Amino acid sequence: MAFIEISELSKTYSLGETTTPALNGVDLEINKGELVILYGPSGAGKTTLLNMIGGLDIPTSGTVTVDEIPVSTLSAKWLTAYRKKKIGVVFQFFNLISRLNALENIEYAIDLIGVRQGEGKPSFKSKIIRQKAKEYLEKVGLKDRMHHFPAQLSGGEQQRVSIARALAKEPEILLADEPTGNLDYKIGRNVLEIMEAMTGKAQNRTVIIVTHNPAICPLGDRVVRLSDGKVAENYTQKYTPAKELYW
Repeated sequence: MAFIEISELSKTYSLGETTTPALNGVDLEINKGELVILYGPSGAGKTTLLNMIGGLDIPTSGTVTVDEIPVSTLSAKWLTAYRKKKIGVVFQFFNLISRLNALENIEYAIDLIGVRQGEGKPSFKSKIIRQKAKEYLEKVGLKDRMHHFPAQLSGGEQQRVSIARALAKEPEILLADEPTGNLDYKIGRNVLEIMEAMTGKAQNRTVIIVTHNPAICPLGDRVVRLSDGKVAENYTQKYTPAKELYW
């Protein structure tokens, strides 16, 4: 049994009498420790599929099973527990908390998964959590920027904080939605190199990256091309789309 199994997955969004199909009968298997690229144009269903795997949305029909957990049928309570235990997310727009500095953003994320130390005082200030947050900021090369607030950081630095925040939870699955979408070539490449170094088979962590950018595709163990809510192609070897690479 694959680590992630998706069967006949469909999702339709409704607004009044208008319905918009986002996924249409997707079948997909992803193995433990695999780095998979979900590639395709805007509107292909990439982010919707990512959200289904992450327990951030529920399907209209079909199933999502992760590590034998029936994610698509979990209650709201168990979905929250699943996301805390299994999932780390890197967003295109960083989604850092503006009133917290880089270190505190990571401390807060660690605290949310239930790491508690001491009573009667804010648990995210504990020494254990602070040390772990510092270690992850050092791993992404931001040791000297840990007390800076998001507005004081460049886009690339904010994304590196976002990566550190996601990985400090030590998730089994890292989901990245257009992680270089707001970055130029050089900075985007640096962010991807950091993600590669901190994820994948060496850490036994499954990584799924959504992108419309063909330049990212060769980084994956596998590329799944989506089109109109369906799996159009599933490449199990290193793949470069037959078009000019861009960022």
